[in-house]
Amino acid sequence: MTDTAIIEIALRTMLVALKLSAPILATSLVIGFAISLFQSMTQIQEFTLSFVPKLIGVGVALLLCGNWMLHTLMEFTRQLFESLPGLLT
Repeated sequence: MTDTAIIEIALRTMLVALKLSAPILATSLVIGFAISLFQSMTQIQEFTLSFVPKLIGVGVALLLCGNWMLHTLMEFTRQLFESLPGLLT
């Protein structure tokens, strides 16, 4: 196994991790920004106010994107296992 192969696997792994985390992080970011904007406009300074909407939003994002996320992860794992015999020589 060469250092180029290891770097390629690490790069593919990081890209898959970025793809899988993007829907959840984007949902949390948008909801957090909206709640912060609402809090600054109404001057309500409650720290726990953003927790429940973020939790619901992340749950909805997982319901909507979960199938795609699982398929992407399974495809990456299948490709990795198929490429292992060629990497070990």
